Amino acid sequence: MSCIVATIKTALKPLKMQKAIYPGSFDPLHNGHLDVISRAARLCDSVVVAVAANSSKNALLSTAKRIEIIEDATAAIPGVSVTEFDGLLVNFVIEQKADCIIRGLRAISDFEYEFQMALMNRQLQSSVETIFLMPNQEHIYLSSRIIKEIAGTGNDVRDFISEKAAAAIDKKLGFKKT
Repeated sequence: MSCIVATIKTALKPLKMQKAIYPGSFDPLHNGHLDVISRAARLCDSVVVAVAANSSKNALLSTAKRIEIIEDATAAIPGVSVTEFDGLLVNFVIEQKADCIIRGLRAISDFEYEFQMALMNRQLQSSVETIFLMPNQEHIYLSSRIIKEIAGTGNDVRDFISEKAAAAIDKKLGFKKT
């Protein structure tokens, strides 16, 4: 019984979230990502947007270009910094001395994968919490994959991403927008 009480006391210990890691490929950063970053910045003193360098996804934009776009888009959000990371996320979180991982959830379909990852991260490092944030309803349908598909057909995606991101995609795909 005392073991259960000790576990409950540990679980209920207040957690002041000073530093959070928001990882992703951000290829490209879209308005849903920005909404989650803004929400996380209200909860935590510091939010590190961690751009995955060797994502299993085929990146359209280079890591350096994605970092540049994110730095530009988040310049007005206090406490946000951007960096590259490679390797196991939970190791990066420990290296950064962060308290938690921020993950965005758009729909139930995201939850199963994110839940599994959160549990594995907890198994690997019990001190790291995962916080799930939902973007504003107007951004819930956005995904980088869909934006890349739309842009790849020559259609304008400026309603979903920053001007700087749109220009980088247009340049990469060889489109000229007016």
